Amino acid sequence: MFDKILIANRGEIALRIIRACKELGIKTLAVYSEADADSIHVQLADEAICIGKALSSDSYLKIERIISAAEIGDVDAIHPGYGFLAENAHFAEVCESCNIKFIGPKAASIRAMGDKSVARETARKAGVPVTPGSQGVLESDQEALKVAKKIGYPVMIKAVAGGGGRGMRQAHNDVSLVQGFNAARMEAEKAFGNGALYLEKLIENPHHIEFQILADQHGKIVHVGERDCSIQRRNQKLLEEAPSPFITPAVRKAMGKAAIRLAQQVDYQNAGTMEFLVDDKMNFYFMEMNTRIQVEHPVTEEVYGVDLVKEQIRIAFGEKLGKDFDDLQPQKHAIEMRVNAEDAFNDFRPSPGKIDLFYAPGGHGIRWDSHVYSGYTVPPHYDSMIGKLIAFGSTRAVAMDRMARALDEFVIRGIKTTVPFGQVILQDPDFRRGRYSTHFVEGFLKQRQSFLPERGT
Repeated sequence: MFDKILIANRGEIALRIIRACKELGIKTLAVYSEADADSIHVQLADEAICIGKALSSDSYLKIERIISAAEIGDVDAIHPGYGFLAENAHFAEVCESCNIKFIGPKAASIRAMGDKSVARETARKAGVPVTPGSQGVLESDQEALKVAKKIGYPVMIKAVAGGGGRGMRQAHNDVSLVQGFNAARMEAEKAFGNGALYLEKLIENPHHIEFQILADQHGKIVHVGERDCSIQRRNQKLLEEAPSPFITPAVRKAMGKAAIRLAQQVDYQNAGTMEFLVDDKMNFYFMEMNTRIQVEHPVTEEVYGVDLVKEQIRIAFGEKLGKDFDDLQPQKHAIEMRVNAEDAFNDFRPSPGKIDLFYAPGGHGIRWDSHVYSGYTVPPHYDSMIGKLIAFGSTRAVAMDRMARALDEFVIRGIKTTVPFGQVILQDPDFRRGRYSTHFVEGFLKQRQSFLPERGT
């Protein structure tokens, strides 16, 4: 097994990787920005090296500094976590050229699936359904208008290098298409350094279902069930659960086979996620692939009893997936709520600052993945997520009740969080019946302008 791994990330995912490494007997090297000097992952790693100033462009996105730290620390491998450089094919190539194992897929697979336009074409070749849309990148808004006329409104404008809801716009007519196209291009250029866009038919009121893939270096590819990620705001996930309360066993089986087929098409290795949209008639369409571990991976771990981060490390080292992956079945139901430092009373604006008092919920069937503590200062430079609350039980009803109870136990003073929002979601009758789509939160907010109770969280 590897002797030492560098973790090229921060926050809760860095801590999650450190814990997996400790259980595998692997030493860890943390890298951090000046803003993260007091972060837990820096304190718990065996070694730590500062790689720059607070902005990610001056630290966590600096490939040369991460590689320098890896060489100084004499590491065997680098785990990129999610975000930052996790889906950067060039970073994967640089790691390999320096004889450092990149814990993720091969650069060619990242490149093939990282460009969403190319990924759609790859899915077509693999016989996986995709939504009607443009054949490749659109050069102008006028070209987009021609495609929209052909496939019909509404349409979705998407950045080929997009993620996290950035570089995406809906359009219901020619005027909104032109406006949205130019806005999405500017946003994508700023966020990803790539303003290329494509167009696809907008599936109205869909469920967002993703399948967890694991693939070793010996040709074995399996899926570890699905997650329903339809509770979103502005295309950013807020709550995920597994199994999905929406899809049928037959659809689950068909989608799982399609996910594996597409992974085989690109000779995929390590962990990844195939994302689909499913309409109200149970038709499913490939949307994109995430060539990394996902934020919401804990719900799959709790439902299937699998440590996905350990499997990533084992696969990267060259080990085979065991026979216990041949017929995995869900054993529980799990729900994850992302807790963000955001003001839910004020359009969910970020709420960085010092946490004066913090108490996390616990008890049977509760997991809290986080890097924050009393006295910790949430920096304004990064994503606003401060932790993930996971509730699990024998049934969906048990998991929901535990999640509601756990949300009530939170004590967070000094900053605003999305905990009150989660409390109301868990009480909503439509959510509890599993009657929701990707537009659930949008409609929820319109109907409940004063939905949030005054709380101290």
